[in-house]
Amino acid sequence: MGKRKRRTFSAEFKKSAVEMVINGGKRLQDVARELEIQGAMLSKWKSDYLQYKDKSFPGRGNAMDKDDELRQIRSELARVKEERDILKKAVKFFSRDT
Repeated sequence: MGKRKRRTFSAEFKKSAVEMVINGGKRLQDVARELEIQGAMLSKWKSDYLQYKDKSFPGRGNAMDKDDELRQIRSELARVKEERDILKKAVKFFSRDT
């Protein structure tokens, strides 16, 4: 038995599948069965679409998650640099000879 090849789906396919559930009045499981995909996968697509709208399904990987993580890390870095600079000034102030 060979390994099963992983299927990939375009953003348009995902959006149309989700819209069939939201606007088409069909049950999620019925749409999943009709499109021959897993119901859990369609459910995840639906929640992503409802949360991010036009920004959902950005492409390969978790681009939005990476962007959010990068933004968070940069913010934290700026805060840490500011704290470091304050501490440097405090050390300089308190170590002066009087």
